[in-house]
Amino acid sequence: MDTLLQSLVSGTLTGTLYAMIAVGLTVVFGVMRIINMAHGEMVMLGMFGAYWAHEAGIDPFVSLLLWMPAMFAFGMAVQRFLLARVIPSGELNTLLYTAGLSLLIANLALFFWNGDYRTISLDYGMTPARPFGISVSIPLAIAFGLAIALTSALYLFLARTDTGRAVRATAQNPDSAALMGVNVARIDMITFGLGTALAGAAGVLLAPSLYLYPTVGEILIVKCFVIAVLGGLGSIPGAIAGGVLRGVVESLGAVYVSVAYKDAIGFVLFLGVLLLRPAGLFGVGRTS
Repeated sequence: MDTLLQSLVSGTLTGTLYAMIAVGLTVVFGVMRIINMAHGEMVMLGMFGAYWAHEAGIDPFVSLLLWMPAMFAFGMAVQRFLLARVIPSGELNTLLYTAGLSLLIANLALFFWNGDYRTISLDYGMTPARPFGISVSIPLAIAFGLAIALTSALYLFLARTDTGRAVRATAQNPDSAALMGVNVARIDMITFGLGTALAGAAGVLLAPSLYLYPTVGEILIVKCFVIAVLGGLGSIPGAIAGGVLRGVVESLGAVYVSVAYKDAIGFVLFLGVLLLRPAGLFGVGRTS
């Protein structure tokens, strides 16, 4: 029973961070109807941002205050100067373009930072907390709390602000939103910036718990895409549910089957859900 509870807690903590990655991809898809294949590299940039902040003596979690605005500005610039020219040419061209952007960012990171594996060692991460006898990594618990806070802030932004309502209107029908006075091009820029900022934030939160290397985005984008499709592309609640579900299943699989097969078990879950619900768990094509 203790082993089961430990697996559930560990899986939920990890799954929430998976969900953070998928939420950014989901927001962009829900509004702009593009799949950003460079999303994993955006997460990787957030991870390295946390690493270099730690090297400079700044706590990686505190560096969120720096890297989220920086990644938001970077995402807006990418959309304004690169993607805006490609999106009108069709979804396939956009998919190929973002895949090329993914390779470019990863190879630039390899060139400047080399392919060495890096880790972030935090003083307060050496000894886990043990509430009710359950071992909990302190950095993972902090990341979990921050992920909940950021997701809640995203919900409030979309539900309570004029810009958030414009984002939701554009996701539902961009032509009608434009007729109602919404600047769709501006909303696209804000949305892509928001998705990039969420990816960077996810990278910062993941960095103390994973190895860092320039091509880590290749693994993360696969997990992210599986989670987003599992929950239902375009659905934020679906991305959250899919991330937590995958985290729990992987954790249980690692304990009761084998650590070597935990990723394969996650893919079996993915295929099983799609057989029963091809549109995903929530099956909603919008950001609310």
